[in-house]
Amino acid sequence: MTRSPTTQDYWSVLGLSPGADGTTLKRAFRTQARLWHPDLNANDPRAEDQFKLVNEAYAVLSDPLKRQAWEAANGDVSMGTAAGSEADPFARGFPDFEDYLAELFGDRRAKRREREKVYEPDRIEDGPPAGQVATAPATPPPVAATTDLESMVELTPEQALQGERIELELANGTCIEVWTPPFAGDGWRLRLEGVATGGADHFLQLRVRTSDGLRVDGLRILYKLELTPAEAALGCGVVVPTLRGPVKMTVPAGSSSGRLLRLRGRGLEWSEQRGDQLVEIKIVVPEELSEAEVALYRRLEELAHGA
Repeated sequence: MTRSPTTQDYWSVLGLSPGADGTTLKRAFRTQARLWHPDLNANDPRAEDQFKLVNEAYAVLSDPLKRQAWEAANGDVSMGTAAGSEADPFARGFPDFEDYLAELFGDRRAKRREREKVYEPDRIEDGPPAGQVATAPATPPPVAATTDLESMVELTPEQALQGERIELELANGTCIEVWTPPFAGDGWRLRLEGVATGGADHFLQLRVRTSDGLRVDGLRILYKLELTPAEAALGCGVVVPTLRGPVKMTVPAGSSSGRLLRLRGRGLEWSEQRGDQLVEIKIVVPEELSEAEVALYRRLEELAHGA
């Protein structure tokens, strides 16, 4: 893909209006970087060039001097000129997405580890001098028992899609900021390593559901449809909820629990992409049966065994 830096609109690359603040800029960059990271788009030949362009746009717009030069030149700034002719950071391939974000924004966990003292006994290279006895290294202090903690975080489908800023107050009063990853799904668990008392981990359990039972999984929507045994065996017409209102669908005869039916294009939208809604069949048997129903089930059992 050949780009002309004189015509490239970096704001449009990140999906923003000109003049967006720093928080909005970083959020848009995270989203676009995940969307186009080559590891997540192995079958898209455009991904590599678009990912580089997203990084180029963020590098310019997040740096006041580069941004000022780019705006003065009406966009005549590329990574080669704005960054002082730096070498291509992806010349040797693309890092893992999470490692890439940690390197770019600074991994707080790594910084915390550097501040912590790690016990290592002194090494004896050549042994003690003749006639002396080597002393054993000091015994390390006892380690306090730790217990991992977990919090529930509820997100709307839109927040899960874009990524959301979460403020979490710990038991000791410390407040930390966490960004949920874009395209998150219901049931995801985010691990905050070592932030709880005693160095334990704190997990965030994401809940992304609507009031009518729709669950979000990236761009896809998941829904469980409960049917009676008769409806599943004979097939039926049903009405199921979607993000854009209820729709009618036909359940084929002979549908077992776990069968997935697809409603194309009924998921979340991102740029030109649109996910599907998957409807999972779940057969529900009444807890109490009438005498007539019991008789019918017994007859069905006899037929199933060739009686």
